Amino acid sequence: MNVTAVFIQGEWLSGDAWNNFRRRYSACGYTCIAPPWPLRDDTPRQLRQAPPAELPELGIAAIVEHYDRLIRRLPRPPLLIGHSLGGLIVQLLLDRGLGCAGIALAAVPPARFLPRPGLLYRTLPLRLWGGWGRVLHLPRDDFARSTGHFLSHADAGTLYDQQAVPTPARVFFDAALGIGTRVDFANDRRAPLLLVSAADDRIVPPRLVAATYRRHQRSIAITGIKRFANHSHWLINEPGWEVIADYTIDWAHRHLGRY
Repeated sequence: MNVTAVFIQGEWLSGDAWNNFRRRYSACGYTCIAPPWPLRDDTPRQLRQAPPAELPELGIAAIVEHYDRLIRRLPRPPLLIGHSLGGLIVQLLLDRGLGCAGIALAAVPPARFLPRPGLLYRTLPLRLWGGWGRVLHLPRDDFARSTGHFLSHADAGTLYDQQAVPTPARVFFDAALGIGTRVDFANDRRAPLLLVSAADDRIVPPRLVAATYRRHQRSIAITGIKRFANHSHWLINEPGWEVIADYTIDWAHRHLGRY
């Protein structure tokens, strides 16, 4: 039976960030799609030059509703795969009963969790007054330092040009304050979930992923966890991404009965 894999990118990236994973999953028989966030239909370059005027109003709840509608239009429940904030969205969608399984890579934690203002402070310079209503652009140097530090300077710059997009500051406030990001950790009907962390992640360190895993243990639903050494937050595209992709494919095969 054919399974659709829906890839959900994180806060700073276009759907092109999943190109490597999509090729790997397609070779294993999955139909792969990486739909853009709302208001992100243009190319990364166009979005960086002229973000939509409505973008500052986009919050996590609206993004989740966007994917909810898309998934409900599919003929069968898909496999959901998300990175960073996309990994949080995967958990929110699974909690709604959507998806046949979910994989969350370096996922931002759900609401009512750990001190969220600290995560916000470390992630972005949002301490400025009025930051809620802004569109944020990730500086090229910040990308290389905080996200792509296992890439060469040239490779980081190339990926930045090809994939980096502006982000509404509101999603970071939502994530930090737990607005629209509550998960029922005792949901026994949730589909299987795999949480993946990177040992050298400077954005979502492994301890946060491990804490998320422990919370999900309140449910009898299947929850797995895997930590990869010598990887950063950019684990879906940095050297060695193939090992991570293959591990997640193997996990999906086992829990979707594809062997």
